[in-house]
Amino acid sequence: MLTLAIDGKNYLLDLVERLGRAGIFLLMGLWRIVTPPYKLQPLIKQIYFIGSRSLLVIVVAGVFVGMVVALQFYDTLVRFGSVSLLGAAVGLSLMRELGPVITGLVIIGRAGSAICAEIGIMRNESQIDALECMAIDPYRYLIAPRLLAALISVPLLTAVFITVGIGGGYFVGVILFEVSPGSYFIGMYDAVLWQDIVMGATKSLVFGLIMIWVATAKGFFLHLDKSGVHGSEGVSKVTTDTVVLSSITMLFADYIVSSLIL
Repeated sequence: MLTLAIDGKNYLLDLVERLGRAGIFLLMGLWRIVTPPYKLQPLIKQIYFIGSRSLLVIVVAGVFVGMVVALQFYDTLVRFGSVSLLGAAVGLSLMRELGPVITGLVIIGRAGSAICAEIGIMRNESQIDALECMAIDPYRYLIAPRLLAALISVPLLTAVFITVGIGGGYFVGVILFEVSPGSYFIGMYDAVLWQDIVMGATKSLVFGLIMIWVATAKGFFLHLDKSGVHGSEGVSKVTTDTVVLSSITMLFADYIVSSLIL
């Protein structure tokens, strides 16, 4: 019984230590964003990596998600004679929920894991220590550009996802099932409110911050991992942990943002 109590206490202390370290890490990264000197080239490089190189997969995912959403809603609405609401259903589901969430999950898998592995390898090979020895701030050089690039890229990619998703829904609803194009777009126009756009934009910002925060922190603090696994195996472990933890945290944040804005 005493052993269990001691283990529980140690686990709790370790959890508090990790949360505190991650919180300070985030504040340090955000502080470097708003304080000079400002360098544009690292930011553009990260926007290209996180945003531009994710564009194709976002477009493909958005088209097929929009098609599936329209197909499912059409099957439901036609039973109640409310096919004219198809555009509203597709627009609201993509704008409020599916657009930000699926975009976030796609970027976690494509960019978040790569960023964690990159920074973890730099930590393994003492490159971050070398930066500090050369008086180069690793937070400004490594963390701040990635955080700011995510805050810029993820909302834009979410907007692209929603747009092409609406197009995919239009193809299924109007082209395949011959729903009136006017009712599709007018229903969407009447149903989607400014509050829904704010919810989608807020979620995309929060998700972008969470995924890059977790990815960079996991790689940056690889050497403090108490599992005792380091080297290439350690990089693999923290990369897997990044995808799992950021996905779960993002879904939890999804509920919190939805409950606050509704």
